[in-house]
Amino acid sequence: MNLEDGDVFVAEEMDESAAVNTIEENNDENGQESAEASDANESEPEPADTESNNSASNNTSEENENQEEAEASSNEAPPVEEEEEPEPRTYDEYTRGDEVGMLLVPEIDMKYPIYWGTDEETLDQGVGYHEGDYTTPPDGLRHTVLSGHRDTVFSELGDLEEGDMLYVQFEGTQYEYEMKKTWITDAEDRTVIVRKDEPVLTLTTCYPFNYIGFAPDRYIIEAHLVNRTEME
Repeated sequence: MNLEDGDVFVAEEMDESAAVNTIEENNDENGQESAEASDANESEPEPADTESNNSASNNTSEENENQEEAEASSNEAPPVEEEEEPEPRTYDEYTRGDEVGMLLVPEIDMKYPIYWGTDEETLDQGVGYHEGDYTTPPDGLRHTVLSGHRDTVFSELGDLEEGDMLYVQFEGTQYEYEMKKTWITDAEDRTVIVRKDEPVLTLTTCYPFNYIGFAPDRYIIEAHLVNRTEME
């Protein structure tokens, strides 16, 4: 329908076919819009499962923590077992009067056999090793005490001076001691034969050397270990 200038558009003047076509066109447009909206709704992604993601995240975190703990545990040093101290040697293989070693004193050119024990019978043989709770043979690396008579084996002991060397040979090893001091004490002095925590050699004999009868005092030499040598 053509309208000239000044004509008024009246709805009733439209023919039925035009109205029908207009309705159909509108329906087609509305249907297309509905289809597009439906397609758009179908193409939208479904919301993620938040609980599932959180659970997966927690599992991963726990696995990492377990792995870190396992690595830390593997890097830890194994516990150190404390070594038990060996039982002190009893020297049961030696009996009173047995010859067990040698004492060498180069300064006075003397060499003495050492016997196990300090009883009168053993000291009549030569130099005796004092066996007791506070003493050990040289290999014990503590306090070794040797005694001898002043009028026989130790008659020249008074000629030795500080710094002189003494050698004790025992069970295939030579122990070298350096004299540190000498002193005179009462025969009843019990502070000479005592426990020591370092290797010390003590020589004892009666004093004075030229005294006739029972000597009232004791002459003491103390020497410290300075070297050990395995003997062939």
